[in-house]
Amino acid sequence: MAKIIDGKKIAEKIKEDLKKRVKNLKKRGAEPKLAIFLIGDRSDCKIYAKSKQKACEEIGIKSDLFTFPENVEEEKLINAIDALNDDDSVHGIIVEMPLPKNLDQKAILREISPMKDVDGLNPITIGNLSIGNEFLIPATPKGIIRLLEKIKIPVEGKEVVIVNNSNVVGKPLALLLTNRFATVTICHVKTKNLKEHTSKADILITAVGSPKLIKKDMVKKNAVVIDAGIKRLDDKILGDVDFEKVKDAASYITPVPGGVGPMTVAMILENTLIAAESLTI
Repeated sequence: MAKIIDGKKIAEKIKEDLKKRVKNLKKRGAEPKLAIFLIGDRSDCKIYAKSKQKACEEIGIKSDLFTFPENVEEEKLINAIDALNDDDSVHGIIVEMPLPKNLDQKAILREISPMKDVDGLNPITIGNLSIGNEFLIPATPKGIIRLLEKIKIPVEGKEVVIVNNSNVVGKPLALLLTNRFATVTICHVKTKNLKEHTSKADILITAVGSPKLIKKDMVKKNAVVIDAGIKRLDDKILGDVDFEKVKDAASYITPVPGGVGPMTVAMILENTLIAAESLTI
């Protein structure tokens, strides 16, 4: 029977530590601030934005929410980001995803200063990861690495399989794991015979939003299973893993909700503080 990785509990401990760092920064006359851009009227994006603002408030980080209609002109949004790039009182900038189809996501993310890119999605941030420069690490991958560290699971020399090849999770996570000398396989929608890959994993990480995609027979005995998938179905939040059955095969497993999600928010807070400390003389 797997041990349940309580991401919420670990995240709360991290936030308590961050509170102390925020207080120390304020003693030096600096107040860390996070700017959140919300474009359109998606209910999930609103929920995520408010959860980040609530978390900021809990540890003493100031947050500002900038809302724009779905049909906002791209130039107007870029100008607003540029203004905050130049604003010394703002230390972190996040744009809630996904963006409306009329906006060029790559162009928007590219506009955020790498020094304030606390979600870690600017191409320069990803490029830095590839050479081992881990300044502002993408939040969800960083949260996953921190979970593994907290439960004392070494990744060096381990077979790690990631079921996700996105720029948000899979690719940066693969870089972080490779930097730590794991042997990494990335699987995606075009992967043939997914089970053949997942069943070899010492550490299996999935983040595709497909409920019960990962069955018990796809998991190596005593593997560590990290479920970063999320899907709302009939008012329930589900992950990618058939949790009740897979937990009988795994050694450790994250629940959904309460696993990776709280860690992502905690890492955004930590990144905001890192950015504020680096920008404060």
